[in-house]
Amino acid sequence: MYSFILMYSKKTYLCKICVFITLFNSLFSFAQGTLKDYKRSIAVDTLFKNKTYNTPTAFYWQNNQLFWYVNNTPQGKEYIKVNALSSSQELAFDHERMAKSLSILTEGTITSGKIAITDLEFNTEQNSVLFNTDSLKVKCNLSDYTLTVLDTLEKSNRQHYWGSKDDEREGEPVVSPDKKYTAYVKNYNLYIKNIKTEEETQLSYDGSNGYYYSWQIKWAPDGKKIMAYKLRPAEDHKIYFVESSPTDQLQPKLQSRDYLKPGDQVAFRSPQLFLIASKKHIRIPTDEFQQQFHLGTIQWLEDSGAFRFEYNERGHQKYRVISVDATTGKVQVIINETSPTFIDYSEKKYRYDTSDGAQIIWASERDGWNHLYLYDAKTGKVIRQITKGKWPVREVVKVDEENKRIYFIASGLDQDQDPYFKHYCSIDFNGKNFKRYTEENGNHKVSFSDDYQYYVDQYSRVDMPPVTLLKNQKGEIIKELQKADISELLATGWKSPEVFNAKGRDGKTDIWGIIVRPTNFDPSKTYPIIEYIYAGPHDSFVPKSFQSYYWSMSSLAELGFIVVQIDGMGTSNRSKAFHNVCWKNLKDAGFPDRKLWMQAAAKKYPYMNIEKVGIRGTSAGGQNAGAALVFNSDFYDVAVASCGCHDNRMDKIWWNEQWMGFPIGPQYAACSNIENATQMEGDLMLIVGEVDDNVDPASTYQFANALIKAGKNFELVVVPGMGHSSGGTFGDKKRKDFFVKKLLEVDPPSWDEIYN
Repeated sequence: MYSFILMYSKKTYLCKICVFITLFNSLFSFAQGTLKDYKRSIAVDTLFKNKTYNTPTAFYWQNNQLFWYVNNTPQGKEYIKVNALSSSQELAFDHERMAKSLSILTEGTITSGKIAITDLEFNTEQNSVLFNTDSLKVKCNLSDYTLTVLDTLEKSNRQHYWGSKDDEREGEPVVSPDKKYTAYVKNYNLYIKNIKTEEETQLSYDGSNGYYYSWQIKWAPDGKKIMAYKLRPAEDHKIYFVESSPTDQLQPKLQSRDYLKPGDQVAFRSPQLFLIASKKHIRIPTDEFQQQFHLGTIQWLEDSGAFRFEYNERGHQKYRVISVDATTGKVQVIINETSPTFIDYSEKKYRYDTSDGAQIIWASERDGWNHLYLYDAKTGKVIRQITKGKWPVREVVKVDEENKRIYFIASGLDQDQDPYFKHYCSIDFNGKNFKRYTEENGNHKVSFSDDYQYYVDQYSRVDMPPVTLLKNQKGEIIKELQKADISELLATGWKSPEVFNAKGRDGKTDIWGIIVRPTNFDPSKTYPIIEYIYAGPHDSFVPKSFQSYYWSMSSLAELGFIVVQIDGMGTSNRSKAFHNVCWKNLKDAGFPDRKLWMQAAAKKYPYMNIEKVGIRGTSAGGQNAGAALVFNSDFYDVAVASCGCHDNRMDKIWWNEQWMGFPIGPQYAACSNIENATQMEGDLMLIVGEVDDNVDPASTYQFANALIKAGKNFELVVVPGMGHSSGGTFGDKKRKDFFVKKLLEVDPPSWDEIYN
């Protein structure tokens, strides 16, 4: 027996303990990070997969009553047809006979449980079904299962880089609605040509090489007017990187990508109006849309009396819907959305114009929550707020203009449920007759029939497998279609994550997250904590629906850790105040809330060792993981940051100016891991793919350079040929070994042993 006095709390209290006891604990208390743990860790990658049955993921309505879906069973796929009116549920076809016919058609071996077809269309009168294979469109006669090939399908291998600039100097002539003219750009200016006489007329004379007319030409529906705009292009900013080990040659390749960064000059669009009969050019004043980040969504009204467009002002604190009179060119601001912080245009913007152009449904967070508003499009005045309450509208599913009803997804409706759970609702344009289609305690995904009289409601939680129900418009359950079977999964030793919530920094707001434990969890042991972080303000990230395998967490937990994931303040899908924490403050990343959450969890579960905390993240999560040791080393000890944006001036313009603001001010340097590298304490590993074209890899290299200059010790892992990722298999090995060595304080086994 050894007696000693232990006084500790992470870097707040003094820790006095003899060396012998420290060694004793490291040798005996932590029976983790062993060869056996590693073997189990790599096994769960596949062990937990494909052991949950009766969990269809999509439902396809053919008409108002008939739909089909694919169910996963222990024997493989089964295609099921459901008639909502009669509540009948049956196999869509004879799987054995279909498999035999497909095997003959494809000259392969297809079993009944591995039929892979899509786009089923049932024809009851002909007793047939149409479907697609990966390369063919096929008709099957269900009387004798003869297959007829109707067409071949081309596979699309087109890859489009997200940052590529569209070349608006090029395009095809645009034909007028009355088929009398074509409109096109030549010598930087707008022209039209009479299709019958081939007479060409130049409409504009003010285009030039640096400020030219775009091929994005829009005719009015009556064919008597054209909206075309002059474009002053954005500056040319590219990122460069060397692909050191290309597969098709010995020598390295220099690669480049179009990549605007915060502060760069963006494109400027100047709409112009042309009257065809008089050949008149009406120049539209740009006073109301001068400071452009983007101008787009240009649409003519059906009566050709005006065209409308959206204007996103640089800095994202003003967003407007603007109308231009087609006779005079007069500009009218219909909607003028403003915010003292930011407008979440990339995720929460919603607009629906009624077919007569008289009204607009618009989403706004002006009352502190994301809600829907009805505007008078002629006067620009708000007719009414449609949805209200301390909960956000998450998505508009459909606007039924005929019945003046809106179907939408909301969350936070129930005090006794997770505030992130999605629920489906509807409401009239006048803000009355609010109706819920989902009530059950879970995260819902609904598929409506075309007439919205029936719907499939599937719901689950991380600790409850999915239930799939067929309901009618009244919300009554017609039939339980499927109930998930996880018996095989449980037999592997799988344990569901625990949902946990604790108060945030304000002492009032609940912060939600999950706790993942290893399958051999033993409450008598102590477990270091590793947080998987992604704190990008564009969404919330903690899983809400059932999953059997959490790629970022499960495998790591098996090594002998408690792994957690948390949505702190600054992330989305709660109140505007909750979200505003991120404004010009991405270094915050909800860390004050995360610390309190883990302290509360450790208080409830003493086996969670709050004195040993690691963190890992990728992309924005990589920036967060780096910030944990730069700005929060009082709490975090070890971090692995993959492909991180360590200075927001180095990353893509649209994402970073959205949250960090414009113009580029001192807040960018204040939030930079690079600028503040001298503050870094703890054990850090940086992982980066050398050809990452999502986050400029130079960001990681600059962080490394700053750490070197500051005399800091860290590890840098560069993966040749890899793009934006967590490092692939090699990165996963390095990450696991790093956490085991630094948090468990044991030497990892060799990977040769692990794979043997």
